This record gives sequence, structure tokens and C-alpha cells, in this order.
Amino acid sequence: MNEQRGVMGEFGLIAWLRQHAKGTGRQTVVAIGDDCAILRPSAGAELLITTDMLMDGRHFRLEHDGPEAVGYKALGVNLSDIAAMAGVPIAAVVAVALPRDRAVAVAQGLHVGMMPLAERFGVDLVGGDTNAWNGPLVIGVTLLGEATARGPVRRSGARPGDVILVTGPLGGSLLGRHLRPEPRIAEARALHEAAPLHALIDISDGLTSDLGHILQESGGLGATLDAEAIPTHPDALELGRRDGRSPLDHALNDGEDFELCVVVAPEDADRLLGAHAGMALYRVGEVDATPGLRLRAAGDVVVPIVPGGFDHLR
Repeated sequence: MNEQRGVMGEFGLIAWLRQHAKGTGRQTVVAIGDDCAILRPSAGAELLITTDMLMDGRHFRLEHDGPEAVGYKALGVNLSDIAAMAGVPIAAVVAVALPRDRAVAVAQGLHVGMMPLAERFGVDLVGGDTNAWNGPLVIGVTLLGEATARGPVRRSGARPGDVILVTGPLGGSLLGRHLRPEPRIAEARALHEAAPLHALIDISDGLTSDLGHILQESGGLGATLDAEAIPTHPDALELGRRDGRSPLDHALNDGEDFELCVVVAPEDADRLLGAHAGMALYRVGEVDATPGLRLRAAGDVVVPIVPGGFDHLR
């Protein structure tokens, strides 16, 4: 990353990205260098496509976090979406609006930040678009993946009586974890192979909000969460000490935990909880036929929950 900005220029930057991009995998025929990338999906596989746009001042702070952290997060949140359908990531395209005064350095930093995840999960970076302007950094990643032979897991299959599981502790991600998402690709595939998953979503906007999506897409069902069973991250405790909100409130509503919320039949939940000793898996509630979201507190007191997760337009 020693090239001087202004010397390299747009096409020099593209050449640098092409030189430093991960080598093409078995499903990438042509990567960076032509008008389009060419992929060869597996025969009969369903294609998964997801995209996320991240903006300086909204999803990260470039001056504080640095471009490498931004690149890592930008690819990580998309990988989490592929995990949410128990899929296999293949390739990504990246579009950026770079701050003009340091465009090359930021672009190189973004690429460096993405590479550990790209290499770990077998993702080819096959192209995109690069622009510079007198505004803040904006980055959009579009990730392509494939469903496994068992097919994609959707949000819409929850049934009354199903059990709700999560794959890790929640809350307080704003203290830094939001920049280092841990995509649960392997966990999703292992669970999918072990049991028929009725519904699946990654917790990006908050447990109450994302579980609400499952309930809505499954025909307007409801659910009751057990307050004492919600796994609370230590960051939620620390953030609660700072802002006065309860750690449970943070765990239910903060978002950007990028754990999975899994809905399965009761007998499969018992089996999964017993069989995957090496995987963090927590039983947090159950689905029922009465619409709405409820919280069961100590003494079996049940109160309604108003979903309070992240809303981009609120």
C-alpha cells in the first residue's frame, strides 16, 4: 500500500485490485478484467443473492475505525445473510464511493480488510465499481451463493409449538463487535444437515425485530421469549452501565450481533441442544398461534414486547 494517490489513478487501482484479488475458484471462470464476471454455478443449485450498503457515519466511522475494519464488516454482513439461508458463498462484487482526497489508500484498505473473510469462506472478489467524490465513504457489497442440496432455509416456515434457538450471546455490539461480524456459515450448515430447520434469520437488526420478521412471514404467528434464557453478552452489561438501559433490553434490541435465530420442532431442538456440544446454542422461547411478541419474566409474568431493533428509516 505504498503507491501514491494521484499517481495510480482509477485504472492503476483496478490493476492493483486485480493483482491482489483472491485467485479464481472452481465456479469463477472470469473475475476482474472484463465487462462482466463469469461464474459457473453448480448444476441444479439454487442461486442466493444478497446485498448490503454501508455508509460512513451510519454503519461505521472511517476516521475512527479505519478502512480495513470497514472492508471486513462490509463482506461479513453479507456472509451472515448467506448463513441465514444455510447457503454456501461463492463470489462478491464491490461498489464504492471513495472520499476523493485519499481514494486509493482507502480502497486498498477496504480490500485488505475483506481478504481474511474471502479466503476463509472461499469467496472470489470478481469485480464491482469504483468512484471518488467529495463526500463520505459508501460501500456496497453484493454476494452470490448457492443453496445446499437440502435447499435454502427461509423465514416463512415457523409453526406454533416450534422452539426458538440462538447461536450466541446478544447485545452491546456497538462497543466494537459490530465491526467484526462472525458469519455463522459453518454453524448454519451443520444445523441444516442435522435437522429440518423450519425458519432461519441472522440477528442484524435485533432479536425482537428479526424474530418478528420470521413470525410475520410465517403467517402472522406470535412468540414468547424467556427473559432468564436470553444469553446476554458481557458487552451488553458494560453498555448498560454506561447508558442506564438494562442488559436484557440491549440483548433484545441492539442488533448487529450476527448470530442466528433458528426455529425448529421441539423434538429437533432437544436433539440439537444435546448433539452440538461444540456449538453455542441457546433455547430462548417458543412460537405460538397468538400474534404478537411476549416476554416471560420471573414468576411466569408475561408482558408484551414492542420490537425495538434497528430501522434504517426511523
